[in-house]
Amino acid sequence: MDAALLHTVADGVATVVISHPAKRNAMTAAMWRALPELLPGLAADPAVRVLVLTGAGSTFCAGADISSLAGDEDPQALAVAAEDALAAFPKPTIAAIRGFCVGGGSQLAAACDLRFAEEGASFGVTPARLGIVYPASSTRRLAGLVGPAMAKYLLFSAELIDAEHALRAGFLNELLPAGQLVKRVADFSRVLAGRSQLTQAAAKEFADGRTDRDAYWTAQAAGSGDTAEGVAAFLERRTPSFTWTAAGTAAGTTTAG
Repeated sequence: MDAALLHTVADGVATVVISHPAKRNAMTAAMWRALPELLPGLAADPAVRVLVLTGAGSTFCAGADISSLAGDEDPQALAVAAEDALAAFPKPTIAAIRGFCVGGGSQLAAACDLRFAEEGASFGVTPARLGIVYPASSTRRLAGLVGPAMAKYLLFSAELIDAEHALRAGFLNELLPAGQLVKRVADFSRVLAGRSQLTQAAAKEFADGRTDRDAYWTAQAAGSGDTAEGVAAFLERRTPSFTWTAAGTAAGTTTAG
């Protein structure tokens, strides 16, 4: 199968699959470029409430396929552009991880809001093996997840850590037994798809460090009707039907770092 980013949309969830089985789903230059091109359409699609990023088969992503680069291409710039586009996606994002999540794969996973992994997964940030300066934005994002000491451990050593270590370090939100990742991610995605997109979008910006949109979100909350609907549904013991959508907020969304 050719290297590609595949995607489907079903039941409110967009699933993006990193598919390059011949090289453990290493990202080619074309794949790095394709991700920022793909995401705006999914962000604007009202049928999409959650995005799941995963890898084909038994591996998430083993990094960058250096052999795919043209002579004048900067692999780091391509990876950072894709990472930043993923981090700026205005709806909840989940990385569903099996197998290797290394190098550029760990960059993409870190750019997601949440990371669920299956037992046996391995994680590593490996520029020290090649004498590469890891991007500043990527370093800050990693340190924000696992703390400065653990970020230094990973970056200084370029050693791989197992899933249990990644969970303890704070890189992972959940670690699942073998065979349970797909069901757990599907179930949790349905939970997220049923919650208020208003709450999620505002929380995402605040948690990512944005400080200039407090008034914007106050106005959105006042005019959305979601709060009234949520309270009414609670009192009436029914499932709420929230109407505010995140479409159109992506251009105004930035991330810390």
